[in-house]
Amino acid sequence: MIRLHVNVDHVATLRQARRGTEPDPIAWALAAERAGAHGITCHLRKDRRHIQDADVVALRARVATLLNLELSLDPEMVAFGAASGADEFCLVPEHRQEITTEGGLDVVRETPRLAEVLPGLRARGGKISLFVDPELRQIEAAAAAGADFVELHTGAYAGAWKDRAARERELARLAAAARRAHALGLRVNAGHGLNLANVGAVAALPHVEELNIGHAIVARAAFVGIDVAIGEMRAAIGS
Repeated sequence: MIRLHVNVDHVATLRQARRGTEPDPIAWALAAERAGAHGITCHLRKDRRHIQDADVVALRARVATLLNLELSLDPEMVAFGAASGADEFCLVPEHRQEITTEGGLDVVRETPRLAEVLPGLRARGGKISLFVDPELRQIEAAAAAGADFVELHTGAYAGAWKDRAARERELARLAAAARRAHALGLRVNAGHGLNLANVGAVAALPHVEELNIGHAIVARAAFVGIDVAIGEMRAAIGS
């Protein structure tokens, strides 16, 4: 069964628009768990544009399923992550001017830094995932670095929704990357830009265990509520 991890960053984005207390991403995460989410994901960015340090502390104290913390390789973020008690760490690239994460981590280039960072995170008991584009050289570098998972960046696939040929090419890339990761002993997650219209094909990819989905669920919940939005997504992925 594919697990659905719900990203609560965009609940925090709405809260930060007024620098107030509502909506509360912790309350939203707990409601998502009650609705059937298998885990909660959040991204503590260096610019703190949505999730705040206190949110991570509160989520760790109250999340009953699994807490997946996304973070960059910035030393401040790594130190915070190591002390957070998160169950999983997903290492991602981060650029201040981006609206959201725009691509996968360049594991090939970042191999030296990963060699420094991964042992410390693993010593805290968390599983480690690297968010990567579906490129075989990145998959191979992730395996060599000692990651537990790769999370395949599905943004190019999601962005090709109007072009069937391009969409099929991106699905083929994702499938090849998933197979190569599995062959190298890596577990496989996927996420970015997934919604009810496009998620089914990704859920059907070989070896995928977990999908991380945030914006589409938060947006859908604005119309139908959290319970329905998560129920629809679980049905769409066959979970």
